[in-house]
Amino acid sequence: MKNQGIHLSWIVVKDFEAAVTFYTEIAGFTLKEKNLEYGWAELSGPTGSLLGLAKESSCSEIKAGANTITTITVDDIDEARAFFQKKGVQLMGDIQEVPGHVKMQTFADADGNIMQLVQRLHP
Repeated sequence: MKNQGIHLSWIVVKDFEAAVTFYTEIAGFTLKEKNLEYGWAELSGPTGSLLGLAKESSCSEIKAGANTITTITVDDIDEARAFFQKKGVQLMGDIQEVPGHVKMQTFADADGNIMQLVQRLHP
């Protein structure tokens, strides 16, 4: 499996609009993308790192305040998933896709820390 590194960490928030306001107006991040349909925003810091904000949803096991999700960007999500599965990594659910944007596979490390493999679908 080839990974491209860690490009994004994200958190789950209860009040999506209040979180966007906090991270832009108080914490000093720049809003790069905001998608109300998916309850998702991406903000950048001064060094190019990205922070994602995800609106809490009944569709996800991850609740606000519970975890920061660090993502590992990979070239091929199917290949990475198969490799992790072969190595006995605890995969959580199936690969999810935001059409035209990303494919994601949530997993837990040996200590139960939740992370994601991510394949970007756009350049």
